[in-house]
Amino acid sequence: MTAIPTTTPPPPVAGLRAALNAALRGKAGVVEFVLAGLLARGHLLLEDKPGLGKTTLAKALAAAVGGRFARVQCTPDLLPGDITGFSIFNQKTREFEFQPGPVFADVLLADEINRTTPRTQSALLEAMAERQVTVDNICHALSSTFFVIATQNPVEHHGTYPLPEAQLDRFAIKLSVGYPDRANELDMLAAAVGETADRAGTTTAFDAAALADLQARVARVAVTRAVSGYLVDLAAATRAHPRVTLGLSPRGLLTWQRVAQAWAFLKGRPFVTPDDVQDVARPVLGVRLGLDPDAGAGALDQILASVPVPI
Repeated sequence: MTAIPTTTPPPPVAGLRAALNAALRGKAGVVEFVLAGLLARGHLLLEDKPGLGKTTLAKALAAAVGGRFARVQCTPDLLPGDITGFSIFNQKTREFEFQPGPVFADVLLADEINRTTPRTQSALLEAMAERQVTVDNICHALSSTFFVIATQNPVEHHGTYPLPEAQLDRFAIKLSVGYPDRANELDMLAAAVGETADRAGTTTAFDAAALADLQARVARVAVTRAVSGYLVDLAAATRAHPRVTLGLSPRGLLTWQRVAQAWAFLKGRPFVTPDDVQDVARPVLGVRLGLDPDAGAGALDQILASVPVPI
């Protein structure tokens, strides 16, 4: 088999990777997928139990890209304006002035997003898809590198509002952080001795302009006709599988390709291989396929095995 040529990713990627791995100990695999979602200009959904480092990861990411971090704690009484912002009347100027909400950040953490109402959840739709918000019929642009990390607890369902399919399709990938192993928990405890404040996320790898440049480079990673055909055939397989109630949409297919491009870029290659497509399949498809409750992970394995890999 012919060896696949590789190149070394640019130093900023290495710096960002190091910063995130320092913040989230022992989760190098999770960090790689977070980087792939960021470089693909997607958004991230973390579905996991409380206290596993989701907020720490978001803060570290915002600091590493040199951007502003904002957090929204989603509750049933949260209103759309609490996220997007609102206009207030200035008595001195006798005019309405727009007060931007937390969505005007580089990295936004929407904590426990499924605890707020569908009306408020939908306030993020335009922001995530168009990187803009409309308030009082006026469009306000967001950061070109705007990135959402949303979390939800898979254990507690009382008082929650499941995310609609349209909202889920705005996320590039879904991940679980999971518990660290014993060695990393020991290191975490040792590092906490003598610390009086949370110092996670103090390392800056580069700025927003450099991130935008990297995202543009990822978009130019080559995808051959054979790999494109492989992606299209896999998408068709999701729509024909008997245990899949909602197959992959064209928008989801584009997201899959973008994440595969980012994955190839992180591996130091200027082109996408079928292995890249398969490596990112589960976090990409897991957030957007409607699976029969009894299907489990086996359905995704069957879909990947049903399509011949191009040579």
